Amino acid sequence: MANEEDYFIAANSVGAINEEQYKKLDVLIHTTEAISRSLYQSVYLIDYYKKGFLYVSENPLFLCGHTAKEMKEMGYAFYSEHVPENEQQMLVEINSNGFKFFETKITPEDKHKCYISYDFHIMLDGNRKVLINHKLTPILLTEDGRIWIAMCIVSLSSQSTPGHIEFHIEGSQKYWKYDLDFHKWREKEMIQLKEEEKQVLTLCSQGLTMNEIADKMCKSIDSIKFYRRTLFEKIGTKNITEALTFATIYKLSSNPQPIGFSGILLAKRQNSFYCTYFLHNRNVADTKSPYPIKRLEVIRWFNQKSMVFNQSLS
Repeated sequence: MANEEDYFIAANSVGAINEEQYKKLDVLIHTTEAISRSLYQSVYLIDYYKKGFLYVSENPLFLCGHTAKEMKEMGYAFYSEHVPENEQQMLVEINSNGFKFFETKITPEDKHKCYISYDFHIMLDGNRKVLINHKLTPILLTEDGRIWIAMCIVSLSSQSTPGHIEFHIEGSQKYWKYDLDFHKWREKEMIQLKEEEKQVLTLCSQGLTMNEIADKMCKSIDSIKFYRRTLFEKIGTKNITEALTFATIYKLSSNPQPIGFSGILLAKRQNSFYCTYFLHNRNVADTKSPYPIKRLEVIRWFNQKSMVFNQSLS
C-alpha cells in the first residue's frame, strides 16, 4: 500500500512559501468554489508545499461518502483508503513520471497550458467501485517553475479499465501517452474529427435523434449513420453515450454540452414530466420536474445537476 510521501518527489520539491503568499490564495479558492458550482465534475486543489488539499468541492462524485471538509483534512490519505491497493502503485508511478516529464520536457511558456489525464477506481462503501477520469493542471508555479498549486477535475470515465495516462498541452496537435508496461512516454497525434462528425456529436449532446440531426444538417439518415460510425471508430467507443463522454473529456466537439446523463421522457401528468435517467445505460434515478418543459430542456437541466451523482453511486 502506498503512503502519503510516495506521491511527492524531489523533481517537484517546493521551497519555502510564506504566509503572505498564502493570504493571496483566498481569491483563488473563492474563484474555484464559484466555478465548481456550475460544473458536474468534482474539483479540488492540491498544495504541493503543505502536501495536502487546499480546497475540495461539495460535488459527491469524488467524496466517497465523506464531507468536503473531511476529505480536505484527509488529504492524500484519501487515496490509501478509497483507491484499490493494486492501483495505488499506478498512481505513484503516474505522479513520479508525470512530474519528471513536466520538469524536463515542458518549456516554461507551456507549463501553464498543460494537463495530465488518467483513469482509476475509487471504492464506495468498501466493496463497490467506480472508474473515474482524473485531470490535473498547474495553477500556480514557483519561481523555478515547479508546481505549487494544482487543480484537479474528476468526472466519470469513458473507459472500462484504469490507466489511459496522457499528457496534453493546450493547442498542440500532439500529446504523450504513458506506457505502463514499458514505463515510458510515447508521442501521439491528436484525433482529428471532420466537421460533420463534430456536428453530429454536438447535436447528439443536445438530445436530437438521428432523424432530427439529418434534418438539421440537411443530410440523409444514411450519411448521419456513416458519420456516427466513423466517429466511433476514430475514438474507440461503442455507443453515443461513451462518445459524448469522451468528447467532453477531450474537447472534441465544437460546442459540447455538459455530458454524463441523458433523459428519456416517460409520461406527462398534469403540468409535470416524469423522467428516468441513465448513466452508461444504467438506470440511476427517477425524478419529477415541477414545470411543463420539453424533453431537451429536461436533458439540459438534469445534466447540470451534480446532486444526481449521489443517486448514481448508491
